[in-house]
Amino acid sequence: QVQLVESGGGLVQPGGSLRLSCAASGSIFTIYDMGWYRQPPGRQRELVASMPSGGTTTYADSVKGRFTISRDNTKNTVYLQTNSLKPEDTAVYYCNADLQLRIGGRGTYWGQGTQVTVSS
Repeated sequence: QVQLVESGGGLVQPGGSLRLSCAASGSIFTIYDMGWYRQPPGRQRELVASMPSGGTTTYADSVKGRFTISRDNTKNTVYLQTNSLKPEDTAVYYCNADLQLRIGGRGTYWGQGTQVTVSS
């Protein structure tokens, strides 16, 4: 019914940048919140950044000033610009959307994840 597809991950050197994208498709009426989470090796999934449809964005303290979340509501797409990457940013990055279906209820959906590896 709904798919979230991430792209843009990869291997990058410390100090480098990547731009992650996540496009939502399917029988969507409206999207409320969109966000990015990550799961480092051996650790729990954690919030990176979230962006409500009409509210204040939220960032994890560890990424403030380095990462920027943005949305293109015409394309049901959320982006994460990651700059000044550090080895501790290495993780699988997942996008997340809180949305309303055209037929059906409201729910939270996840993408399949994209690997970001920061290493020299």
